[in-house]
Amino acid sequence: MNDIHNDSVDAQVKEATAAWQKCLAIIQDNVNERAFHTWFDPIRAVGLDRSVLTLQVPSQFFYEWLEEHYVDLLGKTIKRVLGKDGGLEYRVVMVDGSSNRNGGKNSVINIPGSTTQRPPVGNNMIDLPLHVKDPMNIKNPYSIPGLKRTVIDPQLNPNLTFDNLVEGDCNRVARLAGINVAQKPGATSFNPLVIFGGTGLGKTHIAQAIGNEVRRLHSNKAVLYVSAEKFINQFIDHSKNGEVNDFIHFYQLIDVLIIDDIHIFTTAPKSQEVFFAIFNHLHQGGKQIILTSDTAPKDLEGMQERLLSRFRWGLNADIQPPDFETRQEILRLKMKQDGMELSEEVVKYIAFNVQNNVRDLIGASISLFAQATLNKKEIDLDVAKRVMKNLVKMNTRELTIENIQRMVCEHYNIPYDKLLVKTRKREIVQARQITMFLAKKFTKASLKNIGEHFGGFDHTTVIHSCQTVEDLMDTDMEYREKITELQQKVHMASI
Repeated sequence: MNDIHNDSVDAQVKEATAAWQKCLAIIQDNVNERAFHTWFDPIRAVGLDRSVLTLQVPSQFFYEWLEEHYVDLLGKTIKRVLGKDGGLEYRVVMVDGSSNRNGGKNSVINIPGSTTQRPPVGNNMIDLPLHVKDPMNIKNPYSIPGLKRTVIDPQLNPNLTFDNLVEGDCNRVARLAGINVAQKPGATSFNPLVIFGGTGLGKTHIAQAIGNEVRRLHSNKAVLYVSAEKFINQFIDHSKNGEVNDFIHFYQLIDVLIIDDIHIFTTAPKSQEVFFAIFNHLHQGGKQIILTSDTAPKDLEGMQERLLSRFRWGLNADIQPPDFETRQEILRLKMKQDGMELSEEVVKYIAFNVQNNVRDLIGASISLFAQATLNKKEIDLDVAKRVMKNLVKMNTRELTIENIQRMVCEHYNIPYDKLLVKTRKREIVQARQITMFLAKKFTKASLKNIGEHFGGFDHTTVIHSCQTVEDLMDTDMEYREKITELQQKVHMASI
């Protein structure tokens, strides 16, 4: 009797396998190769009874992913191969750790599968095979295990958008890449998108702007922003409670994952292991990953090489300190948002004195706004000076020829020592002429003294240089604009 039963089971498995192979041929034509190998290769057909095909899948999570993302494709395929009455059932092997250690067996559960399309998933709505007493009181479900089906809080600041992010040479690549990613999350070559640069330059703004734009354009996608520090703390809490799998499964269900300050991972090797598993799963599933760092990925000492190699799969976009013009635009935008008016002189003064940090620039505008509203005073240059003294270290020394030389060298990206060498290279000669012109205009130094600061030129060379600059300003509009910009910088340094 046992032989007859075994023969019957074997025949049923062969029939199921043959039917599933026909299904796979159809499915392979409808999904990309990576998704096919990830989600369909591991499946085994184990039974076929009255047009109901039983498929064995590796885990409960695997089953839920199939039902969430491929239910329509599976349903149509099953009916095409098995007929209109075709159905689907999943067999999940549930691993019991304690029984396995004692030589016990894994338990098996069968779950009916869907053969029709599920209703569309709402914005930031995900499934988790967990339980909690009062899900309505949980604001951030990813930090507390227990939700079966809930809307997650994306943790985004709605004020951080592309509309209020000033574009300049300092951030153009990162900003444009971010817009591209937001329009087609997971479907561009910018995956992952790693944005790196110094503190306070706007990395978080761009990352959150992407998240907000994705939510606006793709309301069905689950977006989540989390700092690396919070991610690490959540992982530690879940590890203590023996709930690491739930932690990983949650993150693997996110469509657009934004992690801020990944350089913090360098001190947390175990969190790197978990993040590696999450990263692989999301990337293979065509989900978008956005990361920010204070340090270029190649310089992240303590980060696993396998993670660093994956960071290089997409785009690494750096952000530099904003230039003088961009800093002015940031201030003008902030004033417009706050309904505050500042003279161009005050705008230029602030932009000149806050050079390296967008965060400090915004802080200066907030302080000025407070002065204007609380004291009911118009913000003039004197008020701006008093406010700025409390915010940044100001240069109080007298403007010198050397100061001007260094400002011109920085503007034209010329080494300072090259300016003092007698040469006929056009870019050096032009920079030297401009510097002499500015030194004559903004200092009380004699022509002879100015010439001596450039390696011993006589006063006639200084006169000729100044005249050349004035003539070019009269005839070349582009040249005039550049000189005017430099004059503004020197003027701000002299105030």
